[in-house]
Amino acid sequence: MQTEGEYDLSTGAGLIACPRCDALHVERELEPGETARCVRCNTVLASPRAGAFTRIIALSLASLVLMVGAVFFPFLEISRMGFGNETSLFGVALAFSHGALMPLTVAVLGMIVGLPVLRAMLLVYTLLPLSRNRAPYAHAVPAFRLSEALRPWSMAEIFVIGTAIALVKVAGLANISLGPAFWAFCGLILVNAASNAFTSATTIWDAIEDAGMATDGREIVPETRA
Repeated sequence: MQTEGEYDLSTGAGLIACPRCDALHVERELEPGETARCVRCNTVLASPRAGAFTRIIALSLASLVLMVGAVFFPFLEISRMGFGNETSLFGVALAFSHGALMPLTVAVLGMIVGLPVLRAMLLVYTLLPLSRNRAPYAHAVPAFRLSEALRPWSMAEIFVIGTAIALVKVAGLANISLGPAFWAFCGLILVNAASNAFTSATTIWDAIEDAGMATDGREIVPETRA
């Protein structure tokens, strides 16, 4: 345990590094409504907000619903000279599920669908008891750590951008109609952006520690005054 205000440069205990410029700051306990910003680049380091955990849970559940629609609903329809074909993302993945292209199917479903779904479920698992002022679940620490590790690998927005670029090139050859799954993916990007805006890793770690669960052995306790 580290007393608030103490720090150790050799281990990093009691310090917070700015995710943008790596400037080190002494870790402090924040009250709801307070915001800690980097003194060098003004990046938000921690910002406890009342009801933020509930909002993140709601947005995570919304992303799961949107992902179901994005996978199984029609993604687009291509037609030319009276002939047309409609497909979903799941159908596209299955089209490459034979022979040497099988790894491509795994990559598509894993990076575009599997990782965002897994991360949303991990956030719900971590934050659900905390939003009700209860003790976190037994595996909350590794669950949240894994969700943070998966954040850069959620490729839904990259997939939509790549699809849009491909459709611009195909538009001159055939008539293209975007299905509900495409718009579900667009909604998923907005929901994920809102979830990331509400998510403060430092605040969540502090909430887990305040609930009595050890994280990395460097938990901060309030400074006791004589």
